[in-house]
Amino acid sequence: MAITNDILDELIGNAKSQDDLFGKDGIIKGLSKQLMERMLQGELTHHLGYEKNAVAGHHTGNSRNGAGKKTVKTGSGEIEINVPRDRKGKFEPLLIEKRQSRLKELDDQVLSLYSRGMTVRDIQEHVSELYGTEISPDLISTITDAVMGEVTEWRNRPLDKLYPIVFIDGFVVKGRLDSVVSNRTVYVIYGITLEGHKETLGLYLGESEGAKFWLYVLTELKNRGLDDILILCADGLKGLPEAVEATFPKAIFQTCIVHMTRHSLNYVPYTDKKAVAIDLKKVYQSNTVELAIEALDEFEITWGDKYPAIIKSWRNNWEKIIPFLQFPKQIRKVIYTTNIVESLNSTLRKSVRNRGHFSTEDAIMKVLYLAIRGVSKKWNMPIRDWKQALNHLAIMFSDRFPEKFTA
Repeated sequence: MAITNDILDELIGNAKSQDDLFGKDGIIKGLSKQLMERMLQGELTHHLGYEKNAVAGHHTGNSRNGAGKKTVKTGSGEIEINVPRDRKGKFEPLLIEKRQSRLKELDDQVLSLYSRGMTVRDIQEHVSELYGTEISPDLISTITDAVMGEVTEWRNRPLDKLYPIVFIDGFVVKGRLDSVVSNRTVYVIYGITLEGHKETLGLYLGESEGAKFWLYVLTELKNRGLDDILILCADGLKGLPEAVEATFPKAIFQTCIVHMTRHSLNYVPYTDKKAVAIDLKKVYQSNTVELAIEALDEFEITWGDKYPAIIKSWRNNWEKIIPFLQFPKQIRKVIYTTNIVESLNSTLRKSVRNRGHFSTEDAIMKVLYLAIRGVSKKWNMPIRDWKQALNHLAIMFSDRFPEKFTA
């Protein structure tokens, strides 16, 4: 419903500043109070079945019975409202339920701040300074704890039968385990759907890597409906290749080129970084495996004496580096692009960076889930050049693709 200029002029009145409009005692706050009270009166009219003072209400056995005061926390601050009552005490308002002391918008703001890595104290100060609303640590915990049911449902939701490309990556957070604060690794598994959309498949907190751990993780994905993976891209995670062979034997295991390159550049001082990166790119952007071998040999001639650890790393992992060279460049770009991996991980790392350490696994999962929920809202478009990559994948793996993608 459009609000006319005459109504706006009347509302604005003599307001001359932003504070007059949006401040703690501004027009918006007063208008919010009046709107809530008006809506509550409308709800009571609907409940009783007749308008105030209407003849139809005589001898119905129920009627209006004044109002009680209630303070509600909102995104605009605390607002004291009058909540109407009926004589029989059966009126159950929907706008602000009985025993409800805050609006959903406040919950949404707290969850948004929490997902961005703000601590409980930071959230308290932010809400107090911006809205003049005091919220306790217990209230913040209550709001965020309510998300855990959603987290559990999300972590157990059914998955698609086929994800053409799946990525596994991990990063370290500090968590309390058996009363001792220690480093814990969070593993993020995300995939590209047949439609080319990014999707986070799962979050797992590992105490130690190994084939047994990865067998548990991958088996859980299968139990949630994931039947097949064409290409699985990951860093050198201990025991993962063996677990992939046991659970998804047809999947092509590909060492993450992004991680290989970054790991290599850790050995290189700033003065040589650009030149080394260019020469490594010649290896993984070669048109064929034979040309990649030649490029690696040339890299060793140029840099081998200076950076032998890089040569050793690429030689030792060679069989897991070269699988993607069998694919056209459209598919290679999807596999080794940094955008898919880094954009999500950057968000997740930021969400845990300011917290020192987490007291429970649930606390870690709450923050990461909320961060994923926030960033996922932006994943509306297929990844770049996906149609071209999909066409090649559909031909190469025609026996494993749904019919509608191979017709």
